[in-house]
Amino acid sequence: MSDKNLSRLRRARKARARIARGDKARLSVFRSGRHIYAQVLTPAGDRTIAAASTVQSAVRSGLKSTSDREAAAAVGKTVAQKAIEEGVSEVAFDRSGFKYHGRIKSLAEAAREAGLKF
Repeated sequence: MSDKNLSRLRRARKARARIARGDKARLSVFRSGRHIYAQVLTPAGDRTIAAASTVQSAVRSGLKSTSDREAAAAVGKTVAQKAIEEGVSEVAFDRSGFKYHGRIKSLAEAAREAGLKF
């Protein structure tokens, strides 16, 4: 594994330790070069409440790319709507060690606009 990825995983581990002390559902985000994924997990982390990604055709339809900020915003909006339908309105944002910038920021802002509180 590269030093860059090890550093990201170290940051993610520290953030998840802080999140685990709270009693909120967790909005976990992962981004690859081609796609972005988001899921809302129970406070214990044992069950997925809602999930969305650019791999899903329902999210991907109407997007010109699956790897830009517009696609990330679509994923954020979709995952927030699904979580609210399941009765989860407040989450802790787990950015998985990625900087709060670009696609991660777009996803978070879209989720907030759709009604998730974090």
